[in-house]
Amino acid sequence: MTSPELSTAQLSSRTGLPAGTLRMWESRHGFPSPARLPGGHRRYSERDAEAVLEVLRLRQQGLSLPAAIERARRHEQPGERSVFAGLRRRRPDLAATVVPKRQLVALSHAIEDEYLAHAGGGFVFGSFQRREFFHAAEARWRELARTARLAVAVADFPEITEPQLAPAQVPLQVRHPMVREWTLIVDAPGAHACLTGWEHPGDGNLADHARRFEVIWSFEREIVRAASEVAAELLNELAPEIAARVPDSIADGSGSDGLRFGSALAHRMVEYVAELGQGREPSRSTGTEPSSEPDADAGPARADSTR
Repeated sequence: MTSPELSTAQLSSRTGLPAGTLRMWESRHGFPSPARLPGGHRRYSERDAEAVLEVLRLRQQGLSLPAAIERARRHEQPGERSVFAGLRRRRPDLAATVVPKRQLVALSHAIEDEYLAHAGGGFVFGSFQRREFFHAAEARWRELARTARLAVAVADFPEITEPQLAPAQVPLQVRHPMVREWTLIVDAPGAHACLTGWEHPGDGNLADHARRFEVIWSFEREIVRAASEVAAELLNELAPEIAARVPDSIADGSGSDGLRFGSALAHRMVEYVAELGQGREPSRSTGTEPSSEPDADAGPARADSTR
């Protein structure tokens, strides 16, 4: 831990912020939070100085003072390493449901296809447990990336790459928590949806399409935006230059009709899952992934190999 060593005057000199303003920020916002000497004098650390400079930088970008302080505080804390866990921490009211992988594929395809039908834009994020799963769905994800402002896929890729008209590929180490997760986020003006889950351990004896995931999903704008923020924190650890582009990609689209997207998405989800119950694969607007059953394969990539 960095020891507190800067006086108020020294912090003011270091940051260019008047001492009176520093005391006002502390009184109104609890920031920065100095240590106190026995005589009551304030002492700040180098981390405090960096946080104040971060607030000033964010203010120049147009953020309000409370928003800039909150952002700086988040940067002082360890970043999220799991979209599922991070979203649950932010929204403990969200209920999780256990679903087999085959249904999860149908729900993911419904979100992807409704996003494409909406004409894209914004931020698209997907986590794939292994890169061969991503490659099986690569044609679909190239379509998603073609119209998105920023599309990112994370898996056990060997290195960070940003192919043209394709999602950025960000590597995960084998011990990273996201290796066991399945996540899909679309956050665009008028098109908001997220689905994130973690795979239950001990499912090795199940058929691939029957593997179970504990899942939460939503098309409420505030919840999706929280998921995007968690994904940005995750990327800040894995690929900072890509993470820096997330805020611009999720520029406020509050004036657009997200309710219409949510209604259309709900209908599509019901349709795709119902078709599974009838022994048919959901119709999809991109790609030609066939049935998840091995004896029904009629094409090069299996639908149950998208994660």
